[in-house]
Amino acid sequence: MAKYNIIPKKEKVKTLSYRNSVNPTLVEEIAKEIIMKLMVEKKYRDPKYSARQLAKDIGANMRQISAVINMRFQQNYAQLVGGMRIQEAKYMLQDSHFDKMTMEDIAINVGFSTRQSFYATFYRQCGITPKEYKLNNQC
Repeated sequence: MAKYNIIPKKEKVKTLSYRNSVNPTLVEEIAKEIIMKLMVEKKYRDPKYSARQLAKDIGANMRQISAVINMRFQQNYAQLVGGMRIQEAKYMLQDSHFDKMTMEDIAINVGFSTRQSFYATFYRQCGITPKEYKLNNQC
């Protein structure tokens, strides 16, 4: 018996049952649809485009969307969309055609609601601020 009657917690083994609930061929179909909607149609630029709307647009349910994004991209919806936005922002920060745009303009153009959320996501993913990135990557 442990001191003070405290029993150590057992490590929970996280079982990902939702992974088994989605048919592998359906995973591929849904993944293609997600890529089409987010990357090709550039829905990630819409700050109000949610995982729920994505599910509705491709005819899947939220659980399937979540499972497929997790299985195929090893991320959640917010991380996936944030990554797409940051990739486009990096391009814009390097391209001289966008030099006259402010950081807020770039943030809004790639789908962030505020400059603060843009900076936070950019720093989380890149380890530097967008301004530092721009200064370090000018041609």
